[in-house]
Amino acid sequence: MARRLQLQLLTWDVKDTLLRLRHPVGEEYAAKARAHGLEVEATALGQAFGRAYRAQSHSFPSYGLSRGLTSRQWWLDVVLQTFHQAGIRDAQAVAPIADQLYEDFSSSRTWQVLEGAEATLRGCRKRGLRLAVVSNFDRRLEDILAGLGLQEHFEFVLTSEAAGWPKPDPRIFHEALRLAQVEPAVAAHIGDSYQCDYKGARAVGMHSFLVAGPEPLDPAVKDSVPQEHILPSLSHLLPALDRLEGSPPGL
Repeated sequence: MARRLQLQLLTWDVKDTLLRLRHPVGEEYAAKARAHGLEVEATALGQAFGRAYRAQSHSFPSYGLSRGLTSRQWWLDVVLQTFHQAGIRDAQAVAPIADQLYEDFSSSRTWQVLEGAEATLRGCRKRGLRLAVVSNFDRRLEDILAGLGLQEHFEFVLTSEAAGWPKPDPRIFHEALRLAQVEPAVAAHIGDSYQCDYKGARAVGMHSFLVAGPEPLDPAVKDSVPQEHILPSLSHLLPALDRLEGSPPGL
C-alpha cells in the first residue's frame, strides 16, 4: 500500500489570492490627482500604469535593489512614468501625488481581504499545517497583512524584495523551503498566476494550486492544469488538500 502524503507547509501568494485593491489602480491614481488639482482619465492612468510597471520591472527587477534603488524610489518612478504616459509631463506637479499614493498603498485601508481567505487560513492551521507567504511584493506587505489581521497566520513573509528574486524564479521558492526547513515534496503553494505561482512552485518539486478567481481561465491554461489543482474559490482548498493527501505521493 502506498504511503499517504502528509503536507507540512503551505506557501501563499497574496495579491488577488488573499487580498485585492478596494479600487482599480487607475481610479486610485485619478482620485489622488483630482485632489491635487489635476484631471486625468482613470482608464488612461490604468493602461499607462500597466505599461510603466512592466517596463520598470524589466529594467529594475526586484524593486531595483541590485541597482541601488529603494523600493520607495522604484514605486515613485512608476507613478511618475504612469502620469507621463497619460499626458501629464510636469514631474514637479506629480511628485506630491506620487508620495501620497505610496503612503496610501502602504495602508491596509486601500486593500480588502478576499471572501473566504481568513476562514481558509484558519482551517489550514487547524489541520496543523504551517503557513508562509511567498509574494512578488515589497517591504510594505507585512504591515498591510498586520493591518488586515492576517499576519498572525504566517510563520514568515518572504517578499521578492527581501529575497532578491521574483516568482517564478526557483530561488525564491528554494529560500522559502530553506526558511521552513522542509522538503518540496511536503509543501504546496497557492496563487492566482499560472506562470509565477502554479508553474513556479511545481518547477522546484512543490505541489501547487491555481486560484481561478471570477474571470474564466485562459483555455490553454485550463487544458494544462489538472482540474483537481484548480480552485474556483479559496473555500475549495481544504477539500482539494483532502484529495491530494489521499493520493499516492508524487501526484
